[in-house]
Amino acid sequence: MLKSFLKLFEDSKGAGKRKYTVELATAALFSEIVTADQKVTQSERDEYHRQLQRHVNLEDEAMALLLEEGRITSDNAVDLVQFTQVINEQCDAEEKRDVIRSLWAIAFADESLAPLEESTIRRVADLLYVPHSQFIKTKLEVVDEKTV
Repeated sequence: MLKSFLKLFEDSKGAGKRKYTVELATAALFSEIVTADQKVTQSERDEYHRQLQRHVNLEDEAMALLLEEGRITSDNAVDLVQFTQVINEQCDAEEKRDVIRSLWAIAFADESLAPLEESTIRRVADLLYVPHSQFIKTKLEVVDEKTV
């Protein structure tokens, strides 16, 4: 039963090539930021959950499964392109901007920003064709929220 549920997060198009749903691709990108600086904190995990909940409306059990599958998928990934490609195909500019904003929120969850976190978000923004001005604006929005 668990395997059949996981298939909801995968699309098996292509000969032997794994194609992700936008939900799993988003979860994997969020997980990349949680682990980017090699120091995973509870506040980052909590923010990962919160941000994914904003993007995907699932019951608690399904959300827990998606969070875990996102982590595993991210751990096994060789690059970010496989995830950003799915988002580029299925999301508009505003949704992509929202993904970048969520990445910043996760990165700042532990009240510090590691250079590798910022670098990873920059790469994701480039791969999602998010303009540099939006990259900066979303960062400043999150920073402003954290200081209020």
